[in-house]
Amino acid sequence: MFRSMLGKALGLVGYTIQYGCIAHCAFEYIGEFVVCSGPSMEPTIVNHDVVFSERMSRHLFKIQKGDIVIAKSPFDPNMNICKRVIGLEGDKICTSAQSDLFKTHTFVPMGHVWLEGDNLRNSTDSRNYGPIPYGLIRGRVCLKVRQPSVHPIGRQHSTGGPATTSDEITGFLMRSNASLKAV
Repeated sequence: MFRSMLGKALGLVGYTIQYGCIAHCAFEYIGEFVVCSGPSMEPTIVNHDVVFSERMSRHLFKIQKGDIVIAKSPFDPNMNICKRVIGLEGDKICTSAQSDLFKTHTFVPMGHVWLEGDNLRNSTDSRNYGPIPYGLIRGRVCLKVRQPSVHPIGRQHSTGGPATTSDEITGFLMRSNASLKAV
């Protein structure tokens, strides 16, 4: 009896470890879903949008100008940032202050990328902290999942639950050459 229960317990632990390893490899090498917050990428990605960040581009060094990436914050390693790649190593970037009075040129050093938010007036990005090391990039955004829109409290659907629209999945490559600032 004891031997049978011990065998079942060890079997369960073994399956748990196997599935845990598979999940870890999937999230580390394939990709993950990320909830984005903040206004820096508006209108492309709005607050609470869910995006899928694939990891293969990072591992294969296939990140290009115009890609939207998830990266570790250079200020806080516990926080991720979502920004657009504006410049790659060796590129000359034209930067300016909020007032647009002073424009300067910066070169992106080897092994670094220049990141900016699409909402330039409300984004803390490479204009503030400079180019970031390529190693801080976690993945490239390749799919955006729209959150359901929830109607105000009090309005109920005919089924009795809160009124929501169905989730709509919009897949697209997040490249836009119109917003590139590399010179």
